[in-house]
Amino acid sequence: METPRHIGIILDGNRRFAKAKGLPAFEGHRLGFENLKKTAEYIFDKGVDILTVYAFSTENWNREKKEVAYLMDLFRILVNKEINKLSKRGIKVNFFGRLEDFEHDLQKSIKKAREKTKNGQRGILNICLSYGGRDELVRAFKKIVAQKITVDKIDQELISQNLDSAGLPDPDMIIRTSGEERLSGFLTWQSTYSELYFPEKTWPEFMEADLDKAILEYNKRQRRFGGN
Repeated sequence: METPRHIGIILDGNRRFAKAKGLPAFEGHRLGFENLKKTAEYIFDKGVDILTVYAFSTENWNREKKEVAYLMDLFRILVNKEINKLSKRGIKVNFFGRLEDFEHDLQKSIKKAREKTKNGQRGILNICLSYGGRDELVRAFKKIVAQKITVDKIDQELISQNLDSAGLPDPDMIIRTSGEERLSGFLTWQSTYSELYFPEKTWPEFMEADLDKAILEYNKRQRRFGGN
């Protein structure tokens, strides 16, 4: 069975899971965070080289202030504490998105996390924070304009080189939990030929067996990339 080299996951359904269980929304986010730690380890054990997760979109800033503040605290735990475990396991951590949107202490911690894990060889974990696919493209185009590159030099490869994911292969498969069948701005440019998979389970419920099922489904697909 072929294992996708690069898997993207939209971590959806934390609040819905909490509501269904009669729990506060914050608890859903906490459980989702715990599941990310466990599932990421399993994914790399399966032989996946790159995992990209959609953790916080540019639109998520519009949520209630208390919820946003709680999510920021979870991100601080990730970049200040969990990063040590990821470093020891050989995982290189990248961050996609408008990182300048975050408070100074979190920006500083994100930079340190990148530096601490930069030599990881076991796998790459990309975390999308304050990220949106259209916003990423706008930022890429601004970089190209700033380089004063002439119109005749602009091609798909140049655009890819100026994205947050520069130098990485596009995702082979994208999973969105909780049954929603849309990408909501996740890797808009990179997902052109990704296999899409939409399980009904919310993210806190998505277990190792569910990932195995997703990879099995991936192997049933015929990837022609526009060919016959």
